[in-house]
Amino acid sequence: MSSDFEGYEQDFAVLTAEITGRIGKVPKLLGDEKKQMVANVEKQLEEARELLEQMELEVREIPAQSRGMYSSRMRSYKQEIGKLEADFKRSRIAYSDEVRNELLGDDGNSSENQRAHLLDNTERLERSSRRLEAGYQIAVETEQIGQEMLENLSQDREKIQRSRERLRETDANLGKSSRILTGMLRSGAHEP
Repeated sequence: MSSDFEGYEQDFAVLTAEITGRIGKVPKLLGDEKKQMVANVEKQLEEARELLEQMELEVREIPAQSRGMYSSRMRSYKQEIGKLEADFKRSRIAYSDEVRNELLGDDGNSSENQRAHLLDNTERLERSSRRLEAGYQIAVETEQIGQEMLENLSQDREKIQRSRERLRETDANLGKSSRILTGMLRSGAHEP
């Protein structure tokens, strides 16, 4: 089951990388090419949302003790898709601003381009930070699960040692009982 989830994760990663690349191209294209690119990105965003739904279904099937790690991954992926949708919306606004500028004959100025470039860089940094935070969260959860497993193993070891000790005591008591019975049988056999 987790292999299905991991397959979906790989598909999601490939798809989001393609979406990110295409979103970056939208403001640079013109006319029908731009319209086609916008339609493609909309279609891919829908595919990404469907993949998230499939991944959520897989997470529901995972045993509760293992579900935490997958749930935090899902939160991260949902944030990522939300960010992509926001980026796409901004690129479409930039697209409509460019159409307006083309119609009005306004080329825009370089400070707007610099601002857009700075916003893009800031958004990439924020995405990277979120991914790092998600990775850190997964590591912390994995460590907690490992700690719980070690505690469970320690408790199991103590139970096994107590059982082994009780078994030794029972064996010793059976040995004493056997000797007493043997002694009683011998003394009963010697009496007329």
